[in-house]
Amino acid sequence: MRYFVTGEQHRKSLLNALVLMFLGYVALLWLSNGMMYFHHMDLTAKSVVAYYLGSEEEFTQPRSYQGMLEVSHFHLFSMGMLVVTLTHLMLMTNFSTRLKIWLSGLTYISALADEAAGWLVRFVHPLLAYFKIASFVVLEFSLAALVCVVAAALIRARRLIDVSTE
Repeated sequence: MRYFVTGEQHRKSLLNALVLMFLGYVALLWLSNGMMYFHHMDLTAKSVVAYYLGSEEEFTQPRSYQGMLEVSHFHLFSMGMLVVTLTHLMLMTNFSTRLKIWLSGLTYISALADEAAGWLVRFVHPLLAYFKIASFVVLEFSLAALVCVVAAALIRARRLIDVSTE
């Protein structure tokens, strides 16, 4: 992360390439996250309720406490690491502080909300399915925005390198 602060990103083409490859990997993770969501549900409350509470029409059982706990245990760690890495990379860009604060906060809040929302639908009230849908959509958009902001900063730095070496 030091290379952003000291301006070394202008001299470290290999490191820029590695961060861009990481962002490509995160983009694939983002895509698979959406695919997994839409494999089980869609953006309707009925589908979310059916996934978490089960459906007599589809002969599915409600999500179990243990199953949800295992998924949450993994997601809380992995999403936390992903979000801290992406927000840390974004903080080292030249974008405005206001954008950095809003995008960081939105990403953390939506990641926690997305994880909590399934629990709320399953164990509190089915109407919280709307909260699940909203938190998923905001999380996906905020992760995409983080990837784009960091990639844009690295591409801009690369163009500055190319211009200065001409």
